[in-house]
Amino acid sequence: MHRITRAEAERGYVLKVWFSTGEVGLFDVEPYLEGPVFEPLKDPAYFRQVTVDEVAGTICWPNGADFCPDVIHREAGCHTSTRP
Repeated sequence: MHRITRAEAERGYVLKVWFSTGEVGLFDVEPYLEGPVFEPLKDPAYFRQVTVDEVAGTICWPNGADFCPDVIHREAGCHTSTRP
């Protein structure tokens, strides 16, 4: 299982995510913004409130919305980074 250690909101609904393996990728959340738990993420200010749940090793928002880190890794086009 993959673990996310850091996440930052980029342009639109894209997150830059760092994995414990040293890999970094961009995850486009927009295709997943359906249903009541994800509706608040359509607000750019709320979207930027993304944090990392250190226990689960994934991204999350204050309302409990989250994503499986394995899905994020698969969709993010990860590569190894030498920069923090």
